[in-house]
Order: sequence, then structure tokens, then C-alpha cells
Amino acid sequence: MWETIKDIGYWLKETISLKMLKRIIGVLFLVVLLYYPVGMFLVHKVDANPDFGPQNIAQGSNAVAVSIALIDREVVQNSWVSNDPFFKPGYFLDNMSNYQTGIISSIARFSYELVDQLGRTRGSSAVDPDLQEVSGLLQYAGDIWWWNPSTSLLPVATSEQQYIKAMEQLIIYNKRLATGNAVFEKRADNLLATLDRISLDLGASSASIDSYIKTGFGCVLDLGADDLFFNVKGQAYAYRMILQGLRKDFEKIITSRDIVTSWDEMETSFSSIIAMDPMIVSNCEVDGFIFQNHLASEGFYLLRARTQLKEITNILLK
Repeated sequence: MWETIKDIGYWLKETISLKMLKRIIGVLFLVVLLYYPVGMFLVHKVDANPDFGPQNIAQGSNAVAVSIALIDREVVQNSWVSNDPFFKPGYFLDNMSNYQTGIISSIARFSYELVDQLGRTRGSSAVDPDLQEVSGLLQYAGDIWWWNPSTSLLPVATSEQQYIKAMEQLIIYNKRLATGNAVFEKRADNLLATLDRISLDLGASSASIDSYIKTGFGCVLDLGADDLFFNVKGQAYAYRMILQGLRKDFEKIITSRDIVTSWDEMETSFSSIIAMDPMIVSNCEVDGFIFQNHLASEGFYLLRARTQLKEITNILLK
């Protein structure tokens, strides 16, 4: 009798444990099932707010200030996703990743001009140490997580850490500039050189779009078209913000050289790029009857902005 009771008790115990185990497994499965889609929905943010950025600052550089604000927004506030490992939802957000990478690449290009032209007198004085460090930090690859066994078993600096350091150095530089302890040369030739640098970068992106349209395939099923589209969109967005800052920094030159109208038209072309937000980026035939080629449309406005930049630099050359 006692043995029978023990057997029943053991059976109940095993049955309850099995039921609990099934419930736990079911809950875990549900969590995993919802983790990625819900996480991706919460994390995903392609922020193309045209009104973003600090207002006209009385001291320091507006273009530097907007660069600081962009790094802070994309790396700190919105969360940098390009280096997210597979167990984080951001790993699958390739549009956001490419958009953020495009933004950082534009700021990195602008930092070259800060080091070579804007941040020193006539290009012959010593390089500003803060700006030199910024330029190096922003060249850091965007997909570096703190541990990558394929390259090193030891922890390494993450992309976020490097970009935040760059932001901090830009803040230091702009504060020094505001107190008269740093250089930001507001000369026409410096503006010309900076616009030429931006124009060259846009030309390279235009060539990439042209090449991809010729070699890509799949029309609306082209899985690489959105990567390029959003990378260029991020690049154009950052340049539009930086150019707005430069407009404030070089207001006297822009007004005296009578290039206000040309500058307005150029900003409008950039705005047309960042306003594009297709649900599916297509790479169909350029003269397709049904589907639009979004890369071609983006490339058109990119070339238009570049042409208008060249018009402005031609006026500055006179």
C-alpha cells in the first residue's frame, strides 16, 4: 500500500514537473519569437528630420556644432546598430545601419577639411591636436564590437567608444574656438575647398549608384539596393546639415558673393534626397513601365546637388 502511494506521488511529481517544463519552454519560445520583431520595431529609427540641429550659435562653429549633435543623436540617443551582434535586434536593421554609417562618413570627410584648411591659419600653421584626433577616430570601422575572436581574443574599442571620443574632442575644440583659443578660418578659399571635398564625395556616391544600377538585379527583390540607398541618404542628410551650418559660419561671404539663391537651390536638392522614403527600394529598369527605380531617382538629385555645388565654387573662384 505504502509503495503504491509512493508511486502515485512520484507520478504526480513527474507529471507536474513535465507540465511546468512545457510551460517554461512555451514561454521561452514565445519570448524568442517576439524578441526580434518587437526589438527591431523599438530600435529602428531612420531619423531624417530636416529641422534637426542646434540653432544659430553666437560663438564657435555652427558646422562643428551640428556634427556634434549628429554623432550624439545617432551613436548615443538612437543607439548605434552597425556593430550589434546576432543576439541583438539591431543586427537585422540593415537600413538603419547603412543610414548611420552614411552620416558618420560625411562627418569624417568634413573633419578632413577641419584639419587641413578650416582649423589652421592659411594651411601653414600647426594642425590642431583635437581636430587631428577627431579625424583619426572617425575613420574607425562602424562594425567593431568589443569582442571579435576572429581578430583578437582580447576586448577592443567599440565603434561607439571611438565616435563618442571624437564627439568629445569636437566639443572641446568648439569651446576653445568660442574663447578664442582655436582657429576656424572663415575665408572664401576655405569654403571653396570644403565644398569641393563634399562635391568629390557626392561624385563617388553617384558613381556607386550608376555601377549598381548596371550590375544589380532583382528589381523589387534586389536585397542590396536598400543598403546603398540608405547609405547615400545618410550621407546626403549629414551633408545637408553640415552645409546649413557652414551657411551660418560663412554668412558674410555667401551674401557678399551673391550666392544665396544658388545655395538655396542646392539645399533643396539635398532635401529631395532625404525626403525619399520608399517602403521597398527597387532597382528595376530605369525606364520601367510599372516600378520606379529608387536608386536612379536618388542619383538624379545627388548629381543635381553636386552640379549646384560646382556652380557655387565657380562663383567663389572669381
